Amino acid sequence: MVPGHEVISGEEKKRTLEGLNAEKEQLPKILVSDAVVKKINAKPGDIIRITRDSVTAGKSVYYRIVSK
Repeated sequence: MVPGHEVISGEEKKRTLEGLNAEKEQLPKILVSDAVVKKINAKPGDIIRITRDSVTAGKSVYYRIVSK
């Protein structure tokens, strides 16, 4: 099963990067050719929030930047 993927908004992008104390270039990449990226119409430079179920934490949240 594919975890939930969603593009985050500009303001949320700023808050997320500040919270992670990171620049967008430091995030792990996900290719624009990835099937899920195509399905959610994400563009290069967008940040995607991935929410996965976790046995230990309940939910785990990951961030990826869309790359060519």
